[in-house]
Amino acid sequence: MALDTATSALLAQLAAQPGRKPIHQSTPQEARAQNAALRALYQPRPDMARVEDRTLGDGDDRFDIRLLVPDEAPSGVLVYYHGGGWVIGDLPGFDTLGRILAHRTGCAVALVDYRLAPEHRFPTAVEDAWTALRWVDEHLADIAGRRVPLIVAGDSAGGNLAAVTALRARDEGGPDIALQVLVYPVTNSDMDTASYRDPANQLVLSKDTMAWFWDHYAPAEADRVRPDAAPLRAADLSGLPPTEVLTAEHDVLRDEGEAYAARLKEAGVPTRLRRFDGQMHGFFTLPGLLPGCTAAVDHLAEAVAKRLAELPMGVERALRLPAGDPALSGTRRGAVRPAP
Repeated sequence: MALDTATSALLAQLAAQPGRKPIHQSTPQEARAQNAALRALYQPRPDMARVEDRTLGDGDDRFDIRLLVPDEAPSGVLVYYHGGGWVIGDLPGFDTLGRILAHRTGCAVALVDYRLAPEHRFPTAVEDAWTALRWVDEHLADIAGRRVPLIVAGDSAGGNLAAVTALRARDEGGPDIALQVLVYPVTNSDMDTASYRDPANQLVLSKDTMAWFWDHYAPAEADRVRPDAAPLRAADLSGLPPTEVLTAEHDVLRDEGEAYAARLKEAGVPTRLRRFDGQMHGFFTLPGLLPGCTAAVDHLAEAVAKRLAELPMGVERALRLPAGDPALSGTRRGAVRPAP
């Protein structure tokens, strides 16, 4: 189907901005500045019970994380890796989405401000993602007041990092991950799939833009085919945590995300795939701008609630839903709070 009305209107609004140009025709600094301008359009941010910024690592290896704690008894901790092609994205840009995820799921959210390319090329982002996951696992009781389930999630390049981190946790015997949520993830470096070739998918993210991202992140072809850069190329996907994969119809990354979901299922991993029709790449990270974002957050919140309900008793569970929301009737547990 065609792009939905809200997406078409947003694209027209962005195209009308003076001086705006495609990412692949920009410098990294210009692309970051254009991306930051979107923040003014986001919806108001939900309040948190606690917000803490922490710095991990030493010297030149330092990077930040932000802990968003919605209440005094979070039902889990969700480590979130932001998208942006490993080149764009920061804590201020993902703070609103992180608060919404915390508010809706009842989980504390740890936003990871991993170091960006081209200043820090592959595998720096992978190492930062891994360091953050281990740190959060070691401090679950400090964050949530007790040991609670650990979830990894991310969009686009962040979905790539979530997938790679889950593979590494499997191979190294932990941390134990209860669920991974991959939102239109980068899973491969092959830019010759049908979704890459489709002219209807050359939108905010295009084939040229992804080539630009890969050139900045992993310019060496040998690096791009490593499983910690392209998890679809991993020989074995068995033993991974239950997985939710969300894709967008009009997205060059659609096919590789759906191929990853198919391989997970083949490997015996409980996996659910949902394609959001009429949506473009990036829709998940535009709160208040696109109805598709709201629908995807609803889906993620339901997935988290379902997974927490499957875990041993004794874990407090909470799903934040609008009062009377019929979409997820029968799935609510714990306190219900109106969505932002």
